Amino acid sequence: MNNLIKNDYIPFDKSWIIRMAVLDLLNGYDDSVKFLEKHQKELSDDLKSLHRASIQWNSNSPIDVGESGTLYRFLKFASWKLKQRKKFIIKGTLKRRKICDNPEIVNWPLKKLLTLDNKTSQWASASILTGNQKRITNPPYKLQVTYDAVEHWNNTRGKRKSWKIKYDETILEQASAYLRWLKNKKMEFYPKQSEDYCFARAFGIITAKEGEKRWPGLRNHESDRIVEMEQALRQKEIVSKDHRVIQSIAMLKKDKVKIKYPDSVNKSWPQFWRFLKDSPYSITQ
Repeated sequence: MNNLIKNDYIPFDKSWIIRMAVLDLLNGYDDSVKFLEKHQKELSDDLKSLHRASIQWNSNSPIDVGESGTLYRFLKFASWKLKQRKKFIIKGTLKRRKICDNPEIVNWPLKKLLTLDNKTSQWASASILTGNQKRITNPPYKLQVTYDAVEHWNNTRGKRKSWKIKYDETILEQASAYLRWLKNKKMEFYPKQSEDYCFARAFGIITAKEGEKRWPGLRNHESDRIVEMEQALRQKEIVSKDHRVIQSIAMLKKDKVKIKYPDSVNKSWPQFWRFLKDSPYSITQ
């Protein structure tokens, strides 16, 4: 096991676990709820929202998805497909995001779903999670994650076993690249998907123009990440509430910049500030 994971610097993979939990919910399993209950202290904010929403799913209560756009789209799509009129509570930055509200999309093909909400793959993923068995060639990164998740879930359930836990490989790769940079003063990192953009932009690996061309959906995340990163690179105090903007700038500038909303990192990486504090001294990969 990687030392960063072993020493609890890397969070659970929320993208993977949300997919596992949705499959559990739709097929009558409670493994994900038990897992989330057991690991409450270690969960990112999005996984805490997942735990809460998983309990509320089979009740008459509104479903509180917090700030998780992924969870909101997955469960909203499932609600439409099951012809249920579930109500949802959304919070924080999610309230400002442009999210489709058309139940008819449950009948759309995958390629058409991929045009929604600045070309996010989440609606297409929701379709796959709710039973669509179509596959498209060269799928976006997160849609491939969904294909892999469904295959893994089906294989393990076929063996009467539960799904396997994953740690966040995106954060692990960024953290590892950062530690190498501290040691060698050379950033070696290749951005694979949109969640790599802020880190790659902070360290000069990609331009804003390149980022927007590769991932148009960056305009519709917790912030407009194209704009927010350009502002943050110039600011002495980071006023963004976007967790990935804060993480990337904090790694680049450390104590040379102030962070107005430090708790925002808990959305994806609750161990972040401990990692940053320890990184120059005692962390080995």
